[in-house]
Amino acid sequence: MGYYGYYYFDPTYILMIIAAVISLLAQAWVSSSFSKYSKVRSLSGMTGAMAAERILQSQGIYDVQIRHVSGKLTDHYNPSDKTLNLSDAVYQSTSVAAIGVAAHECGHAIQHARGYAPLSIRTAIVPIANIGSKLSWVFIIAGLFFSTYGQPLLNIGILMFSAAVLFQLVTLPVEFNASARALQLLSSTGILQTQEVSKVRKVLTAAAMTYVAAAATAILQLVRLILLFGGRDRD
Repeated sequence: MGYYGYYYFDPTYILMIIAAVISLLAQAWVSSSFSKYSKVRSLSGMTGAMAAERILQSQGIYDVQIRHVSGKLTDHYNPSDKTLNLSDAVYQSTSVAAIGVAAHECGHAIQHARGYAPLSIRTAIVPIANIGSKLSWVFIIAGLFFSTYGQPLLNIGILMFSAAVLFQLVTLPVEFNASARALQLLSSTGILQTQEVSKVRKVLTAAAMTYVAAAATAILQLVRLILLFGGRDRD
């Protein structure tokens, strides 16, 4: 496949269009689901922070600090300092959506406490993935400009980008497992009733699709890089 001359008409752009559509649909789904169920108050009247505390205590976890962070859906668990960070729309909200998100983050804290292997792997490859996603383009651009070492540099760039793809793939079981733990615990602890748990399931399913979309986007980008630059010596 040639690169020069018709780059802006390259047919591999279709892969990026597909990736963009998938990402937009996933984001629209999660935003719509969270918005819908953030208006449904839980029967228990518990806030996201209160639900998180009860879930963690039910699992014998007392060394995780629950924090309030700014932003929309910026919720996350940080294994490095054992903090469970809940956003504005979750920390003080009594909605079933907020409680579901808080429970999901608790799922990550429980994974950490139990030594869940995929989470450990994801945490270990974070630095590699971050470096790979940034430096990959440096090597790819360098490979386009330096003909003598062009293909080796391009191959290194593609390999480094593959680390970012690996991170996205490892993220999938981590996120799905955290949601499964959340749904089970919301029911067993009595924080939510059966009909409320079904609503949370919809929110968490929509959220999980954003990770599927991210993985699909990364894979499509990698395929495009391989098609464009994987064998330029053969052109």
